[in-house]
Amino acid sequence: MNAEEAIHEVPKGTENRSTTPGSDTFKHYISSQWADRAEEIPAPREQASYAAARRAELSKKYPGKRLVIPAGAMKRRSNDTFYAFRADSAFSWLTGWGSDSEPDSVLVMEPTASGHEATLYFRERAGRDSDEFYANSDIGEFWIGPRPSLAQVAGDLGIATRHLDELPVKDAEVTDLPQDLAQDLSEMRLVKDEFEINEMREAVASSIRGFADIARVLPAIAGNKRGERLVEGAFASRARLEGNGVGYGTIAASGAHACILHWVTNDGVVNNGDLILIDAGVERDSYYTADVTRTLPVNGTFTPIQRKVYEAVREAADAAFAIVKPGITFRDVHNTAMGVIAKKTAEWGLLPVTAEEALLPENGHHRRYMVHGTSHHLGIDVHDCAQARREMYMDGIVKEGMIFTIEPGLYFQPDDLTVPEEYRGIGVRIEDDILVTATGAENLTIALPRTADDVEAWLAPHAAAAKAQKAAQIKADALAKKKRK
Repeated sequence: MNAEEAIHEVPKGTENRSTTPGSDTFKHYISSQWADRAEEIPAPREQASYAAARRAELSKKYPGKRLVIPAGAMKRRSNDTFYAFRADSAFSWLTGWGSDSEPDSVLVMEPTASGHEATLYFRERAGRDSDEFYANSDIGEFWIGPRPSLAQVAGDLGIATRHLDELPVKDAEVTDLPQDLAQDLSEMRLVKDEFEINEMREAVASSIRGFADIARVLPAIAGNKRGERLVEGAFASRARLEGNGVGYGTIAASGAHACILHWVTNDGVVNNGDLILIDAGVERDSYYTADVTRTLPVNGTFTPIQRKVYEAVREAADAAFAIVKPGITFRDVHNTAMGVIAKKTAEWGLLPVTAEEALLPENGHHRRYMVHGTSHHLGIDVHDCAQARREMYMDGIVKEGMIFTIEPGLYFQPDDLTVPEEYRGIGVRIEDDILVTATGAENLTIALPRTADDVEAWLAPHAAAAKAQKAAQIKADALAKKKRK
C-alpha cells in the first residue's frame, strides 16, 4: 500500500488514478486554519409530527419486536459514478427524511414497555481533523458537500440520532424489509394524512406548470429529429426547479410510439399532424409525486379520427370518476372505464362480438386496445402501496383520503389488422390524480385541459405564436438573401 492509500480508503474505481496528496506537511496544513462553524439546530420540519404518528401506529402492530428500516445505499451507475440517491419509501415515510436524506441510514425501533423507541443511525459529517473530508470522493465534504450533524438531524426530524458505527444490528439484518412489515406499511399508506394530501396538491400544481411549459415549446419542436427528448427536457426543467426531479421516467411518445405503454426512450421525431402522449409527474423533495398524462395534437388541432378516439377515452375517464366515493370497491373504477371502452370499440365495429359479450370474464376482446389497468394508488411512490394485499388493494374498499389515478386509454398498434387503417398508430391516454373526499372525489388535475375543445383552445396561442415566428424568420431570411445579391 502506498502512502496515499494509507491515509484513507480510496473509492473503488479510482485507486489506479488517485493523486490525493499524502505528505505530513500537506495533512497538517489542510487540517488547520478553518473558521469555526456555528451549528444551528433547526426546529422540527412540518412532516416530523406526522412521521412520529406513523411510527406510533406501526408500533401497535409489532409489540415487543425490534423493527429495522434501512434507507438503502447508493446504486452504482458505472465504475465510480452513482445514480442520485433516493431513500427507501418506507424509511422516508417513517422518518420524514426525503431528498436530503443520507445513504446507508437506518431507522431502528426498539421495543419498550410502552411501545417502541425510535433511533435514526447515520454517518454524520467528518471533522476537519480527519482526512476523510478531502480524501474520500464517495463521502468527503470537498467532493459532495457537507453532511449534517447528529444534533441537526435530531432537531430537524424530531427523532433521536446516533452514529452509524453504533448500529445495534448486524449488516446482514439491514436488508430489504421482511414481507409482513412491507405489507403492513403499504396498507398503512393507502389512506393519506393531511401532510401527504398537501404535498400531492403541490406536486400536481408543479406538474401542471410543467405541462404548460411543454405546450409553449411544442409547436417549435415539430420536425426535430429527437423532438421527444426536447419535450422530456422541458418538463424535467420544471421538475428540477420546483421539486426533487421527475417522479418516474417521463413518457414523451409521439405518433405510433404512443402505442408503446412504457415508451421512455424518447428519441423519436415529433411530427405535425401526429398526437403526442406525455406521461409525467413532478416529485417533491418529500418524494410525493404526481402522475399525469395528456395526449396533445402537435399542431394544435385534432383530426376527426384523433378527436373521436380522444373523446372516447375522456368519456371512459369521466364515467370512472363519476362513481368514486367512499364505500365502492377499488376495482369498480376499472370496470366502469372498461365498460365505456367496450361500448366504443363495439360501436366502431372493431370487435367480433357485442360490447356485452366482450365484457364477459371469459372474453375481453376490447382489452386488445387497452391491456393496462385504469387506476393505481399514488403518493410517496408513483405506484404506491404496491406490497398491499389484493383484498386491501384491487378488492379493497375505497376510503376518504385515498389518492389514486384514473387513466383509461386506447392504443391501436400500427400493424393491427383488426382495425381500419385510419386508426392504426393512434395512442391516447388521459390520466388524472383523484382524491377521495367524504362524499365523493376531487380531481386534483382538473386545471389541466381535458376535453378536445379545451385542449385545442389551450394550444392555439402557442401554435399561432410559432406560426408567426416562422413567418417572420422566412421574411428575415428572404431580406438577408436579397441584400447579399
